Amino acid sequence: MTTRTRLLLLILIFPVVAFARVQNVAKAPTPAPGGFRAEFLANLDDVQEKIVGLAEATPAAKFAWRPGSGIRSISEVYMHVAGGNYFLATFLGADAPKTNGDVEMNITRKAEVIAELRRSFDHLRAAAGRTNDLEKPVKMFGSTTTQRGVMVTILGHLHEHLGQSIAYARMNGVIPPWSQ
Repeated sequence: MTTRTRLLLLILIFPVVAFARVQNVAKAPTPAPGGFRAEFLANLDDVQEKIVGLAEATPAAKFAWRPGSGIRSISEVYMHVAGGNYFLATFLGADAPKTNGDVEMNITRKAEVIAELRRSFDHLRAAAGRTNDLEKPVKMFGSTTTQRGVMVTILGHLHEHLGQSIAYARMNGVIPPWSQ
């Protein structure tokens, strides 16, 4: 191939490559409107849908199942999530609702577990919606963070237990609804 032919090919190909690059840039995702709080709430909606959907898909008879002695049962994991939602919301300035003792041990029936999960997510969403300064310092677990840091911790906690719940479900033959 001669130099002239190579140059001609380069001249002809360059606009095609440049056009394709512009098209890819144009398709790049745009940031979520509303900033961090909107992103937090969207992620919260997603993880809630998955946790509650998985709880609903799990047979009631399996809610007492646990992978081993001394390890949380399925219902206890979900109630730990609910309790965590209530507790972690206190770092955002919300009061935890009054409960009748240890929710992990006292709420075990499927319908009650799901109802409590929903209430806890509503409580958490309301607490996050009332935050007015994401950079406000907060003392949490002996360290200083911000309200934004609290929200990141909340999402981390929820996703950790979503993963645990997926493993529990699959060990019991339950396929997560979103992956069917």
